[in-house]
This record gives sequence, structure tokens and C-alpha cells, in this order.
Amino acid sequence: MDKKRGAERVQPSRTTTVTPQPTSKRGAEQHKVDLKGHSESWMRNHMAVGKNALTKLLGTPIATVMTVAVLAIALTLPGFLFTVLSNVQNLTQGWEGEARLSLYLETSLTDEDADRFSRTLLLRDDIAAIDFISRSQGMLEFKKYSGFGDILDAMNDNPLPAVVVLLPKSRLVADLGIMRAGLQALPEVNEAVLDLEWLQRLDAMLAVAKRAVFVLGVLLGLAVLLVIGNTIKMEIESRRDEIVVSKLVGATDAWVRRPFLYTGVWYGLLGALCAWLIVQVAWLMLETPAQELAQLYRSQFQLSGLGFSGSALLLFMSVLLGWLGAWIAVRRHLREIEPS
Repeated sequence: MDKKRGAERVQPSRTTTVTPQPTSKRGAEQHKVDLKGHSESWMRNHMAVGKNALTKLLGTPIATVMTVAVLAIALTLPGFLFTVLSNVQNLTQGWEGEARLSLYLETSLTDEDADRFSRTLLLRDDIAAIDFISRSQGMLEFKKYSGFGDILDAMNDNPLPAVVVLLPKSRLVADLGIMRAGLQALPEVNEAVLDLEWLQRLDAMLAVAKRAVFVLGVLLGLAVLLVIGNTIKMEIESRRDEIVVSKLVGATDAWVRRPFLYTGVWYGLLGALCAWLIVQVAWLMLETPAQELAQLYRSQFQLSGLGFSGSALLLFMSVLLGWLGAWIAVRRHLREIEPS
């Protein structure tokens, strides 16, 4: 009974409720990488890989110089031909001996009427210059150069018409044809003659030259692609064990591929810079003789190099070919290297 009473006296006065405390997050649960942090990390990684690729190229100067020299020679030829073609086009645009349009006026017009008509043509925006040859002036020149002066003196009337020689501003064949048709329809004009034969020959030669430069550029671009691809292939073979170890520890193909891509980009950039320098030096050597030749013909023509657009195009295409050659080589040979 005493034990029972003792057990009944020992009763808890109140019920204690224990509230569970939230556990603190530890380790990776505390870090959330936002887009900005991810992009900064991606940028730092690419900068480090690119710097490391350049350092490795500089660590083997003889092999790097030989490869860059081959690339520079392959890139110099299309760059030099491109500048030659550009200078030829600039030279032909500055010629005063462009296509001329000759208007043979009606013989019923007097020299005063023909001269008044030629002055009205000066108001047109598509005409650069006008040369008027009156009927009397034409007769004098014809007597002088034909050798039939006595026969022409016996004639009472002058059969020759007044001639207006026009220098159009446009050199496009289509524009010149439209201009000739419009002038032919004028009542004062008997016949409009446009000499396009030499201009068409010149345009045809320039078109052939453009196509030849394009084909040569494509072939040499393929040569650059093969040279860089073969160089990257040799580097992949030399680093086979390193690639195998990297894949064993979980490296992805993108991570393994990245250094080789930057190596191809550096090859393309260095080759383009050397090619640009060679082209500029070549034009500096030709500048003085070209100016002396232009002065003999009283021309203000000056040689121009690649310029900003040509230089930018050379650098862009070379870097693109370097990246593409490296990507093809890595994509083809990286699959063959797998941990056994």
C-alpha cells in the first residue's frame, strides 16, 4: 500500500512539449550559384585555357614558327591578290576614258540650235561632262584627216551633223543602255551610239579575276584547314596519356576539347598577323615605283593596302579556319581515345 501511495504521489505536474529545431544546412546546400557567377567562372576558365594554350605554343618556338610560316604564306597569296584586284578597280574608276555616248543630231538643226540643245543636257544629273562638235567644226576636222578636202569644198551643203559627246557618270551597262534609249527618243537626236565593247571586255576580265581570286582563296583556305588539322592531330597523339587520365577522373569531351580549339585559334591568329605584315611590307615596296609611274601619266592614283575591312576579313577568316580545323581534328580523333 505504501509503495502504491508513493507511486501515486509522484506525478508530473505538467506535460513538456519539445519543439524540433530546424537543422542548419551544411556543405553544398548552403551555396546557390547564380547566372552571373556561372558566367564569370566560365569566362575565367576559358581565359586560363587560352593562356595555357598560348604558353605551350611559345614553349616550342621552332615547331610553332614553322607552322605559322606555312599558314602565313598560304594566307598571303589571296590577301595580296585581293589588294591587287581592289587597286585595279580603283584605277579603272578614275579613268577619264570611260564609255562615251555620242549623239548625232538632226542635220536640220543649225549650230546655234545644236549648241543650245547641248547646254540643256548639262542640267541632267546622270551626265558628268559634255563635248560639243558643231557641223562646221566637224567638216574642218573631216577635211583635215580624210584627204578629200577638194571634193568637200565643191559641195554646197555640209552633210555632216552636229555631234554631242557625253560622259555618263555611271559605268553600269544596264544604266548606260537605259540612258541611251532615253536620249535616242529625243526629237533633236538622229542616232545615239554607245561604245560598250571595251567596257564589256574590261568588266569580263575583272569578273574572271574576281572568280580566280575566289577559287584560289578557297583552295588556300582548305590548305590552312588541313595544316592546322594535321598539327592538332599530332598534338592529340602526343597527349594521349593525359587525355586518358583526364577521362578516367570524369573529364567531359568538351573539357578535353577546349585546349585544342584554342590552339587552333592561336595558330590562325598568328598566321593572319604574319600574312598581314607581309602584304603591308610588299605594298610599301611597290608604293614609290607606282607613284612614279602614275606621275608619268599625270595621274593621282595611289596604291592602297588591305585597309580596315580587308584586314578584319583576313583575321576573321584565319581565326575561323584555325578553330574549324582544330574542331574537325579533335572530333575525329578524340573518340578513338577512351580509357580501357
